[in-house]
Order: sequence, then structure tokens, then C-alpha cells
Amino acid sequence: MIENPQILLSVINTKLRDNYDSLSALCEDLDYDLSVIKDKLASIGYQYDPNINQFIRR
Repeated sequence: MIENPQILLSVINTKLRDNYDSLSALCEDLDYDLSVIKDKLASIGYQYDPNINQFIRR
């Protein structure tokens, strides 16, 4: 998985927009740990909004 949280944010939001209906579907398909992604992106002030299926600034 990508270590830089800002690059991770860009990659995850792009994948969510283009290929997945939810964060859990993305994590399941790519075998990512959902809590690790949420924690890493929270460290730079982002949280997942399921209504728009994107990570947004808190």
C-alpha cells in the first residue's frame, strides 16, 4: 500500500470515483485494511463520507 497519505488520498478517491460503490468494496477487492486507510487519511485531516463515496477534509 502507498505510504504517503497525500498520494494515498488521491489514489483512493480516484478509485472510489471510477471503480467502486463504497470504501468497503474497494478494500475487499484490493485486500486493503479499511481501518489502516481511515487512520492514515485521518492523520492528514480527511474522513470518509459514504454519501458522496469520497474522503473529504474534516
